[in-house]
Amino acid sequence: MTKKRILYGLLALLTLYLCYLAYIFILSPKTNLQSIYLIPKDAVFIIESERPVESWQQISESKAWQHLQGNAYFSELTENIQRVDTVFNDNHKLFEFFDGRSLFISVHMVSPKDYGLFYVLDLKRLAKLQLLKTYLNTLLNEGYVLSKRTYHEHEILEVHDRESKETMYLAFIKNQLVASYTHTLVEASIDQYQEPVLGRNLNFIEINQKVGHEDLFRLYVQYNYFDDYVKRFTDRPSDWVRRVSENFLFSGFYFDLDSKSTLTANGYTNISSVNEYYLEALQKSGTAERSIPAIAPKRTALYISYGFNSFPEFYQNFELVQQNDPAQFESYQQGIEKVEKFLKINVKENFVSWIGNEIAVLQIQSQISESQNDMALVLKTKDADDAKRNLDFVVEQIRKKTPVKFKAVDYKGYEINFLSIKGFFKMLLGGRFNEFDKPYFTQIEDFVVFSDNPNTLKGIIDHFIEGAVLTASEEFRDFDAKFDSESTVFVYGNIPILYDNLYGLADATTKQKMRKNKDFIICFPQVGLQLTPEDDLFESRLVINYQDVEEVKRNSQFTAGNQQSNPQPTVATSEEITDAIFNLKPIYPNDLNAKSFSKLYANGATKFEVDLKDGLKHGRYTEYYPNGNERITGRFRNDVQVGTWRYFDEEGNLIHKKRF
Repeated sequence: MTKKRILYGLLALLTLYLCYLAYIFILSPKTNLQSIYLIPKDAVFIIESERPVESWQQISESKAWQHLQGNAYFSELTENIQRVDTVFNDNHKLFEFFDGRSLFISVHMVSPKDYGLFYVLDLKRLAKLQLLKTYLNTLLNEGYVLSKRTYHEHEILEVHDRESKETMYLAFIKNQLVASYTHTLVEASIDQYQEPVLGRNLNFIEINQKVGHEDLFRLYVQYNYFDDYVKRFTDRPSDWVRRVSENFLFSGFYFDLDSKSTLTANGYTNISSVNEYYLEALQKSGTAERSIPAIAPKRTALYISYGFNSFPEFYQNFELVQQNDPAQFESYQQGIEKVEKFLKINVKENFVSWIGNEIAVLQIQSQISESQNDMALVLKTKDADDAKRNLDFVVEQIRKKTPVKFKAVDYKGYEINFLSIKGFFKMLLGGRFNEFDKPYFTQIEDFVVFSDNPNTLKGIIDHFIEGAVLTASEEFRDFDAKFDSESTVFVYGNIPILYDNLYGLADATTKQKMRKNKDFIICFPQVGLQLTPEDDLFESRLVINYQDVEEVKRNSQFTAGNQQSNPQPTVATSEEITDAIFNLKPIYPNDLNAKSFSKLYANGATKFEVDLKDGLKHGRYTEYYPNGNERITGRFRNDVQVGTWRYFDEEGNLIHKKRF
């Protein structure tokens, strides 16, 4: 009888427990809390996955991820994720159980130079089991210490790692498990429980609903805090960082990773109607096919394209949206009217009317110096003849109304002229074009190209004649095909060349860091972002392709650091001298109206000087040794060597001469 009573008692307890489970998982009312409500409001990035284990395995097994693990900075960036993984690595079945339950990981700036990661895992009805908290102890070996404290009526569990001396903080809030290695983030999450901010932000909700809940994982960016994140790396973020933070609200992307480790992200972006007139006007002005790569050099580091149904339509929308700020619009109108009155021109007739459906800014690897970047503004024309006629009229008006007397220069059949209207493009199109203050310009087929440096125009002409343009690159064509043929905003980055450009401008400390991480930067040789209007949003696509770093280095198009400075002259014996001593390097005068051009040695002594005519070498040429004695003398006529050229040693003795 006693054994039967014990058995019946155990069965009764089991029945009660099963009933309890049935109530918990089937009958109890659903009071689930959304994960997003618990993410602290100052998140810069938010990663979301419905299948965290499967997604993590796919990413961690990719070639790109494995390559990046050798990078010290990237290892530090992923250290927190890996530490969470080690807590569960001996409990794989439990970790697999989490798959199918949404996981959020967010990045927050916890100090000016440091960030923290925050995790939210939806346990669903499982969170109602009090045994779950108790079972946490079974995950911990003797290397961990578990303690508890209370914050605003919520229990925080503290898991201390004896070896690393670091502590993970966890809390159960309704159906959610929140965790972080930064205790203030867990406390901020508990505060969010009562008054959620991010999860109720209408701009975030708009993007979240459009992105959906499929694919590998989702990434959200909150631009309000983006500049704070960038300040972790530099105390003075560039102007484009400020514009991004002010003008964009949220982006949301869903990701796919293919077998070649090419990461493709599709999603949506919304913009601020308060600060950004340019993007708002673009959003209302349609799309266009990209055509400027037909003249953009292969050595283009950055290509930023703006497309529309037509430029006059965009310009009309640009004026309309500016009227939302009466003071700004009045200032804009006054600037236009001042130029029109002084030069007796009509901006809409002489500029706006002939511009077609695409304009673009190019940053190009300089042929001249590693310490500068070549910048060009390219306007596609509706009618090339109409564009030339109007530009000729404007140049003639400048000649009549100003003291500027510039004579157009012919360079390999292309005329280079000068648009001496200070700050014209900034006035016409906004601050993003302030790099073009008093530009030179030339026309190449259906495109007008502007640059403050005439040598940039010469380089573009050279590459166009040689056929060394982006559309001639198979790598670019294949990458471009991953995007829609039409877009409103398209940004293309050739990372190895961009690395080279940035390296030339960096200080010594930054250069050291860049050299150390070069292989982990250029392994993503091409990056592209496309924005296309959809209702009041921008449909967005981001593509990042991975390539083995040795293959990148072998690819001549992407070879960084291929610029060579002019070698110092060396003293040669008479037996070594040949006619090749008179093969001179090209020169790059910035002033095409200058009468002469010279360069100096580091000690201030003149290296060479030559007479000029219309930007071409024309007249006497003299090259010197560092001690001031003549090395080479001769004459040019229209950039061609003529007459007798002479070469001297450092003592002034004639060593060699040649008749041209």
